[in-house]
Amino acid sequence: MEDLKDIKPNQSIELLKSLHILTRDGKINQDSRRKLKQVYHLYQLIEPYLEKALATDPEFTLVDHGAGKSYLGFILYDLFLKEKGGDLYAIEHRPELIEKAKKLAETLKFDRMHFFASDIKHALEDTLIPSTVDIVTALHACDTATDDAILFGLKKKAQYIVIIPCCQAEVAKTLRSEKSDQLKNTLSEVWRHPIHTREFGSHLTNVLRCLLLEGMGYKVTVTELVGWEHSMKNELIMAENIHQPKKIALDRLEEILKTCHLDSLKSRFLPII
Repeated sequence: MEDLKDIKPNQSIELLKSLHILTRDGKINQDSRRKLKQVYHLYQLIEPYLEKALATDPEFTLVDHGAGKSYLGFILYDLFLKEKGGDLYAIEHRPELIEKAKKLAETLKFDRMHFFASDIKHALEDTLIPSTVDIVTALHACDTATDDAILFGLKKKAQYIVIIPCCQAEVAKTLRSEKSDQLKNTLSEVWRHPIHTREFGSHLTNVLRCLLLEGMGYKVTVTELVGWEHSMKNELIMAENIHQPKKIALDRLEEILKTCHLDSLKSRFLPII
């Protein structure tokens, strides 16, 4: 065990213990040091968006979609919103996780954290959630929940969207189901074998997500998270709305869907906003 010299000033030790980043007795070991490295690197990447949002509106809003245990939301609140301002809305469809997060927020007196047991459809309709938001985040929102988070951000006119994609089996499943037709296309060799179908489907999903964001006027940056090298979920997609829609991005998105026989997924990756 080592001391806490790596912990940022004003960081809540109780929060880090509750998130299992520190041990129960508040110490740091090799595993918790790795977790801390991940957390701080992710925060470092998101912080510029938080600063920009704060400069525009001291009461800016951040929505963490598919929040799970609200791991990301608590860290962002503790390191930034707690002292500087802004409200954070955590949306998660499992009510038991929301209740636990609420109790932790009350214990820590994180008064501007708000929790909603909801899915994307109901969250969009919930009048307690602002009609427009500044930032949308989604950390490992499973399967199509990441796509739902993007759609949420687009409909809420978010200035910034930050996602770490999770598994999304929909594209791979469609590639497999259309394989007989696809074999006529030489390009289908890229995903003919099952392991390639899964890997290519995952990669293609994120490519389509980026094209959608660019088509809707966002500047997109894709990077790898430091310290997450041994995880298959270490890709970070960051998008800033620069209000310059690119028709060519949407055209290419549609062309890719057609080329890969994924037309049945058009409504997901080319939604009507």
